[in-house]
Amino acid sequence: MNDEPEVLLEQRGRIGLITLNKPKALNALSLAMIHAIAPQLKAWATDDGVDAVVIQGAGEKAFCAGGNIRDLYEGRGTDFGPTYYAAEYKLNVLIHTYAKPYIALMDGVTMGGGVGLSVHGSHRVVSDRILFAMPETGIGLFPDIGASWFLPCCPGEIGMYLGLTGARLRAADTLYAGIGDVHVPAERSDELIAALAGAAALDGDGVSSILRDFAVDPGEAPLAEHREAIDRCFAGDSVEDVLARLAAEDSDWARDQIATLATKSPTAMKVTHRQLRLGARIEAIADIMAMEYRIADRCFRGHDLFEGIRAVVIDKDGSPQWDPTTLEAVSDADVDEYFEPVAGEPSFG
Repeated sequence: MNDEPEVLLEQRGRIGLITLNKPKALNALSLAMIHAIAPQLKAWATDDGVDAVVIQGAGEKAFCAGGNIRDLYEGRGTDFGPTYYAAEYKLNVLIHTYAKPYIALMDGVTMGGGVGLSVHGSHRVVSDRILFAMPETGIGLFPDIGASWFLPCCPGEIGMYLGLTGARLRAADTLYAGIGDVHVPAERSDELIAALAGAAALDGDGVSSILRDFAVDPGEAPLAEHREAIDRCFAGDSVEDVLARLAAEDSDWARDQIATLATKSPTAMKVTHRQLRLGARIEAIADIMAMEYRIADRCFRGHDLFEGIRAVVIDKDGSPQWDPTTLEAVSDADVDEYFEPVAGEPSFG
């Protein structure tokens, strides 16, 4: 048995420090971790002895690889899914609206639920080891944790590209896409935390000043090379249109995207496309999360999410059997169901 707590919560100087403490599981976010973090954040928000919050992941491999999807799989047929999503999304809103500086050290794998713990913060610090992605369409889900807000904020059609394909980004690309704010090498993380903790007082400008002292240019962003093609192709008004535009590009890059999309859940892709287009028009984060809760609830009651988890995590055969199997078989009415209100849905305001 491992008696280590899943989350370490401490105060250092003027900062509250959160450490996700499951390095062997890539700091995957459990419901217990959410229940530990949320009340501490609320307490620090009104604590005059704490000026800012820093969150990091233990180990060298991951900040947080996402939610614990094995828990979701084992909770099929129960109310675990809606309970987990409600708690997670409320935490995302708390971070998004936090009144004090919230500094996320995005070091290593940062995906799904880990993005929710970081991208909503006031200061997003990416290391040279970051591996960012929103890979949900590959398990029959959709990019959630507020992705309906932050993906449409990416330049051009990068957000739609990331949401549909689950493309993975390194440091320079995360800055280019607006996912991160500054690049600080992983080897300086402890020094950065010490500098923040040792400050006499911290406000947003003070945090930014300290981060500038540690910031390093990550170099050219590979994503920029394909920016024009991304904007052309992923501006399509449907997933089918996106694929048609990719086919018209007649390039190796475009063919790679077509091959990638062919592995994703057709339903998840159609839901994601609509979600991100709608999200671009929704201003309030509470309304964003309400929409995502409805989609998540419907996914938890459907087929593809559990089939995707089975194929990727449980049996690891890499061959999910999606239902329906084609985009053409997913009707507008099918997609509509994912956006319908849910009885007894929580408030995120």
